[in-house]
Parts: sequence; structure tokens; C-alpha cells
Amino acid sequence: MYSLRFLAVIASSSLIATASGFVPIAAPTRSASVATTLASVPNPIDTFTSGIASICRLPNGITVRPESSNSNSNIKLLRLYDIENSRACRTVRELLTELDLVVDLVVPAASNSRAKTDASYEYAMPQGASAPCLVVSNGAQEETLTGSEAICNYLKTKFGIQEDSYAAEDTKQQVLDVLNNVGSYVAGVFRIGRGAQVSPAASALAPRPKLPLVLYSYESNQFCRLVREVLTELDLPYELRNAGKQSPRRTELAELTGGSTQCPYLIDPNTDTKMAESVDIVRYLYKQYALWTPPNELLQWASQTILPLAKPVFAVLAPAQAGSWRKNDPEAYEMEIERAMAEIEADTKANPVLVYTYGLSPFSSECKALLDSLNISYTEVSLGQEWLPGLIKEGGAAKRAALLKMTGQSSLPHIFIGGKSIGGLYSGSPGLLPALEAGVLRNMVQEATTKSVLA
Repeated sequence: MYSLRFLAVIASSSLIATASGFVPIAAPTRSASVATTLASVPNPIDTFTSGIASICRLPNGITVRPESSNSNSNIKLLRLYDIENSRACRTVRELLTELDLVVDLVVPAASNSRAKTDASYEYAMPQGASAPCLVVSNGAQEETLTGSEAICNYLKTKFGIQEDSYAAEDTKQQVLDVLNNVGSYVAGVFRIGRGAQVSPAASALAPRPKLPLVLYSYESNQFCRLVREVLTELDLPYELRNAGKQSPRRTELAELTGGSTQCPYLIDPNTDTKMAESVDIVRYLYKQYALWTPPNELLQWASQTILPLAKPVFAVLAPAQAGSWRKNDPEAYEMEIERAMAEIEADTKANPVLVYTYGLSPFSSECKALLDSLNISYTEVSLGQEWLPGLIKEGGAAKRAALLKMTGQSSLPHIFIGGKSIGGLYSGSPGLLPALEAGVLRNMVQEATTKSVLA
């Protein structure tokens, strides 16, 4: 994982996408903030990949079409059932930007969303429909449109868009159509894993806004995408006010912000909160409407695919680094391991929640950040910067080998609750995140804390 982190630091310290382009930046100081391309809270790599996704869709979803006319005031877009990282839904949202339309309510419609799974939900999806699905009102009548083709054809007809026709032998246009089609797939690949499912952090116990949020956005803005992904993942309905380039709505936005027309811009009428900047908005959404801020997904993938392959190697390296190879004095090694085990046992019994960490480990940083976001008090015991020679503390190698002997796990972080090992961040018995998602972590901590007080 050291090489993975090194590559991530190099990538994230070189460029950051801003509203005015890509500029050099200095490397961030917090390990957890740079070791991912799919962090819950956006980092430079997230912004970069989102920017590439936007480039794949150029020139769609950026500028209001000059020939469009949204003077058809009888038509109201009541509800759009949407999945952010869906190719078909993206096509609809691009056209909404180009027509400069407002959607009264965008309803996240991932397969595990309330709209799809709860028939009693006030915004439940129409029976038999799938995303994208648009409910429109034309005066007193409502009409439900399903599928990107049906929705786009309807909007183009109602709002004065006529596509240019071209001859079947127009090779140039055929090539452009193929590239556009390929780009619609590739754009989703760069943000794969985001904006497609509701997070466990937004379960039924998570707080829900009484009033829909309001988002000023336009489809191909890479910063807006980062916010919309989280709105899907937290299952939060919102009013969409498109404000693409050349949109008169940018004047409205400037009045709200005191002069800026920057997107995204979020309004939460439930807390009287107004804010710009995608990172600030995402942090706010997790704090206000999620049970926790999920750790990043790249590390989870590494934990599930790479670390199991390395486990046999660590099982050999940990004792060797602690001195098991000293055949001339095996008793000294055993005594050192016994002392380390006694220290571990004493420390874990004395502290309701104890975490063994490395200073440079992104897994350790994510573990601490998750515990902090949950307001769970814990004691940290650092074994050094990393397990590599020269970076591990004196006595750290022995404790690492002792942890392996006691629990079968030498990798860090290693979490103990009530004196018992629950493993690492993503795996173990059961692991920090699995315990949280299973709804048992709070009870484990409370029980351990109570026993500690009574002891």
C-alpha cells in the first residue's frame, strides 16, 4: 500500500482543476485526503476525474441553446427520477441545462433508494417506470415520460428545439455521433462507483430534510457533478435550477451570492444555509443528512483485493522484523513478544476503544476520521510512521508481531473495543465499517464504555 499511496500523492500534488483551468498545487499534508480517486469528500483527484468526465461530453450540457424558448409557461417539470451516474439520465440532464429549465424536484432513483423500494414514500416512483422518468404538468393534466429518448423528444418539441437533419452519407456527422455515443459511456467510467447507489450512511435512521434542498447547477460542470453524486448517495430530493453559460438565471444567482455566478450553489431552507464550493457542500450534506462520512472506496477495494494477497507475506515479515530469525537466542525473541503481548492486553483492557495506527497509513487516517465523525472517543497507539525499517518505532516491530500472534492480523489500523479485536477499517471480526453498517458498533462501544466506568 506504500506504493499506492505514493502514486496517489504524486497524482494529487501535481494538478488541481479549478473554475479557470488546471493549476499546480502543493501536496496535501493529511494522508487520508490524497489516497483515493473516489473519496467521499472530494479531493483534487476526484475533481480531475470529474473534469475528464465533463470533457468526454463536450459540448453537451454547458451552454443554453440560443434557439431555445422556455416561454411555454404552461409546462412544469414536476419530478425527475434520476440516477447521477446513469448514461440515460445524463442525456436528459444535459438537455435540461441547454434548455435552461427548472425541475421542481429531482428524486434520486437508485435501485436501493426510497423512491424505488418504498411504495408509501411521498415521491415513490410511478409503478413500472425506471430512471430517467419525468413527470410533467401541462395545465391541469400530468403526464409521465419514461426513458431518455421519450423525455428528450418531448422537451425539444415543447421548447422549440429542432435538430439539424443530415444525409445518411454524411461521414463527418456519423463519426461525431459515434464519438458522442462513446463519450457518454466513458464519462461514467471515470466516476464509476459514485452517484449510482444509496450509501448505508443514509439508512432509515439518517435525518431527512422536511423541505427539498435547492441546487443551482449545470450538467457538465465537474464541481456540480461531485455534489449531485452525493445527493444521489444520500437519497436527498432537491429542486434543480439550471444555470449554464448564457443562462439568465445567473443574474438571479449573482443576486443571491452578492455577485458570484459560480456553480454549484446550495440552499437548504431547513437550516437557512446557503453555500458554494463543492467540498464545503459535500461536507455539509454528510454532516447534516448522513449517519457518518463514508471512508473512501479505493482503499476499500485495495483492502478487499490487494491486502489478502499480501497477508501471507506480512505473516512472514512481521516476526522476522521483530527478530525471529535470531536462531542463536530464540528465548530473547519469545520474551520480547510476550512482553509486547502483555502490554497490548493491558492497554486494550484499560481503554474502551483503542486503535493501533501508523502515521503515514491512509487506512489509519480514514479509520480515525470515521471515529471522529461518529464522535467516538478512542485512544491511539502509534507504532511509527509505517512498518518499513527506519519508519517503525522502537518496540513497534515486536508489537506488530504480537498482534499477529494474538489475532492473526499484523496490518494497521487495528481496533480493539472492550479489550476485543474487531480487526481493521474494512475487514476483521467484523471490522470497523462492517460493524457500523450492521448497526452494532454503537452498542459495542457503549457496552465497553460502561464496563470501563464500572471497573
